[in-house]
Amino acid sequence: MPHDGIMVAAGSRPGNPLARILVELGAVPAWLDGLEGATLGEALIQVREVVDRTESLFAGGLRRFDTSGEYAADGAIGIVPWLRWKCRLSAGAAAERVGIARQLDHLPKTEEAFARGELSYQHVAVMARTAEHVGAAAVRKAEASLLKAAETMDPGQFVGVAKNFEHRVDAAGALAETNRAYERRYLHIGDPVDGLVRLDGLLDAEGGATVRTALNPFMKPGKADDRTAGQRLADALLELCKQRPASKNGDGAGPRPQLIIRATVETLAGIPGAPAGELEGGSTVPAETVQRLACDSAISRIIAKGELDFEITRASRSIPPATRRALAARDHHCVAQSCDRQPSWCDGHHRQFWTNGGPTALPNLVLLCRPHHRMVHEGGFQLRPAADGRWILIRPVAAHARSA
Repeated sequence: MPHDGIMVAAGSRPGNPLARILVELGAVPAWLDGLEGATLGEALIQVREVVDRTESLFAGGLRRFDTSGEYAADGAIGIVPWLRWKCRLSAGAAAERVGIARQLDHLPKTEEAFARGELSYQHVAVMARTAEHVGAAAVRKAEASLLKAAETMDPGQFVGVAKNFEHRVDAAGALAETNRAYERRYLHIGDPVDGLVRLDGLLDAEGGATVRTALNPFMKPGKADDRTAGQRLADALLELCKQRPASKNGDGAGPRPQLIIRATVETLAGIPGAPAGELEGGSTVPAETVQRLACDSAISRIIAKGELDFEITRASRSIPPATRRALAARDHHCVAQSCDRQPSWCDGHHRQFWTNGGPTALPNLVLLCRPHHRMVHEGGFQLRPAADGRWILIRPVAAHARSA
């Protein structure tokens, strides 16, 4: 048995509570088997509480063992390899627990709540990652309010709160993290094997929300529909791919999936300390992404009383089809030098952003493919007209300095 060695060592130490715990665990399966309904549900909640309390104990002990360097006595070259070997954890799980243990040393309120069983392991993992991103000192200042939010949210919801906090404290860092996530995107379509083709990939939060929004209309089950959720999703993807293009001319003037983003006016204006934009489903995006998407979007304003009031005093932020067609006829493709992506792959970019008074009118618009549009907003590149009528993308000064 995997715990025999532990039991012998534990039993050789009088009063060792772990020996008693391991013995009692042996009786738990039979006890659970005798429970049903609500009673079983309550028992499962207790099991999770035990697991989380145990993770708290593990984190405290791991921090001291890490500091001592005793893992070297077993021949391990580091604490993570030791955890993989001795505690049978994956590299990712081991590294996460080391990160949590080290960050909890600087987050006393979080450590105390974890020890009392008031926080789950996953909530603590979110707190630790936030401290890694913006610094434990910044998290300590807001620790009480973050913990209060964690009490009423599942870990997935709490991630949104933590990301919003990171954006308020360090918008540049949040943007850098978003850009790193974007660079990891990929989609792989395998070759047919036994009549099946495997798809796998990664998308950033914006890309994932866009795909989900586009697929949702095709996901509704029909009468006597016995398809699984996964089968309905697969069928929805095929239905979407079979749809006719909304614009026969390929000018990108047709409707697109309605991606809803909630953002404050301060976020749109890029004011320091503003919260991140929030996608449906809870994911967050930095202010620069909100501004890029707002280049060609319909904007609605929610006033203090909660009423929805469509703004009509300013020119439409969503480029009208006629203007979009004129833009495609003038620019033909993405205006970035050396790029020839067609209009249907492009966004209409406001050269002067509309929050700064830029109109949604042809002289203030250029076509940029989505990668180049992203470079301008999230990447900080500047557009400069070239002699041939195209536009040159100028690297941001900070990025140029780092590469020098």
